[in-house]
Amino acid sequence: MTDLPLDQVRTLLAVVDEGTFDAAAAALHVTPSAVSQRVKALEQRTGRVLLLRTKPVRPTESGEVLVRLARQVARLEHDAQAELGLSGAGEPTRVSVAVNADSLATWFLPVLTRVPRELRLCFELRREDEDHTAALLREGAVMAAVTSSPDPVPGCSVRSLGRMRYLPVAAPDFAVRHLGGPLARALGEVPVVVFDRRDDFQDGFVRGLTRGRGGASALRHYVPTSEGFVEAVAAGLGWGLVPEAQADPLLRDGRLVGIAPRRTVDVPLYWQQWKLDSPALAQVAETVTATAAEALRA
Repeated sequence: MTDLPLDQVRTLLAVVDEGTFDAAAAALHVTPSAVSQRVKALEQRTGRVLLLRTKPVRPTESGEVLVRLARQVARLEHDAQAELGLSGAGEPTRVSVAVNADSLATWFLPVLTRVPRELRLCFELRREDEDHTAALLREGAVMAAVTSSPDPVPGCSVRSLGRMRYLPVAAPDFAVRHLGGPLARALGEVPVVVFDRRDDFQDGFVRGLTRGRGGASALRHYVPTSEGFVEAVAAGLGWGLVPEAQADPLLRDGRLVGIAPRRTVDVPLYWQQWKLDSPALAQVAETVTATAAEALRA
C-alpha cells in the first residue's frame, strides 16, 4: 500500500485553490520549486497525472480525489484541535456549501441564522444549479451541497429534503397577447425566460405538453439570478417556471397569472455531505433538514 505524504497532498490542494504554482508557494511560504517538486513526487507516488497545467491550474479526475482528501483531513484536524483546546482563540469554522439559486433565494438563507451561534461557523456558499452541485462535491470544492440527485457522491451521505414546486406563469398582458390559443403550440413560439444556457427546465416543460416533440421557443432571454428571473417574467419579457414561494405573492397581487393551472413541476432536493465525524457538519445538516421540512413539499 502506498502512503500519501500529507505535506504533498496539502501542497496539491494549495495549488488548486491558489490557481498557480507561484501563488501556492507564496501561500505556503516555500519556493515555487519546492511546490513543483512536491506535486511531481506525489504524481510519481500515485502513478497518475494529478494536475492540468492550465491557467488557472485544474485537477484531473485523480487529482480531485486527493483534493477532496486534503479538505477532509483539514476539517478533521480543525475539529480535533478545537476539542483539544488547541485552536486559535475565537477561530471560526468555515463550512463550504453548494446551493442552487432558487433555494438560496427562497428557503436556504434562514438555515444560516438558525445554526447555533456558539459554533462560530462561517459559511462559504457556492451558487450552482442543483443538477451540477454534486460535481463540486466530487471535486472536493465544497463539504456539502443541495442537489437533485439521490445517488450519493463517493464518500458522501445523502438525505431527502423535500420537493420544490414550480409554477408556469406569465405577466397578465403577456398572457393575453401571446397565449390565447393552444398552449403547447404557443409555448413553442412565444418568448421565454431561462436562467442560463445550461437551463433546459422550460424546454422540458414544453416537451411534457407535446409528448416529447420540440421545446420552448428560440426567442429566449437569459437571466442568471433567481430574483431577476422572476422580475423578468413579471415584466412581460416571457413566460417561465417560477418557484411557488416566489410566484404566490405575485399571483395574489395580479402581477403574474398561471398559464397552465393544472400543471406544476416538482423538483426533489437532497442534502449530500462528506461522511465525516464533524460536529459542525452534523449541526448544519440537522438545521438544513429542519428548515427544508418547513419550506418544501413532502
